[in-house]
Amino acid sequence: MARDIWDMDDNRMEPTKDAFIGAMRHVAATVTVVTTDGPAGRMGATVSAFTSLSADPPSVLVCLRSDSRIAAAVRGNGVFCVNVLPEDAVTVARAFAGVFDDDQADRFGGLDVTLTEAGPILPRATAFSCRLNRTVEHGSHAICIGDVTGISNAGEKPLTYMSGTFHVVHPKQKF
Repeated sequence: MARDIWDMDDNRMEPTKDAFIGAMRHVAATVTVVTTDGPAGRMGATVSAFTSLSADPPSVLVCLRSDSRIAAAVRGNGVFCVNVLPEDAVTVARAFAGVFDDDQADRFGGLDVTLTEAGPILPRATAFSCRLNRTVEHGSHAICIGDVTGISNAGEKPLTYMSGTFHVVHPKQKF
């Protein structure tokens, strides 16, 4: 006999902002840094909302706070690069999240980046260079859809983020 999901879940909550954020803290995400460069300036920020969108044509999406500097720069430059950080790049993730901005204003300082038309590729990152196709505003965020114009596959295990902290991926077994 089928049961309604609401009858099965004693931990069910109304979808308030706090309940949503609390539940999303249990969803692991790869840690990415979105970079951009062009007339609106060079910018980079740590982002966890990134996913593939389509393989034909190759495209991805990232979600950026609508009122953020990185969103304004991506819109102004019309390009962006998604850098999937390697598992040992916690310091880089924290730097692009703004943790060290008081001590080092240039988030790219000291990094050996590869310059591309879409934005800098960070060391050992798997990167997707993109031309901004469109943005869709939803709530507090801009969903930026990018047509992939270049790929740099570093082949590194990714850094992940869950429950307010960074994690590394440890495969249990091959399927």
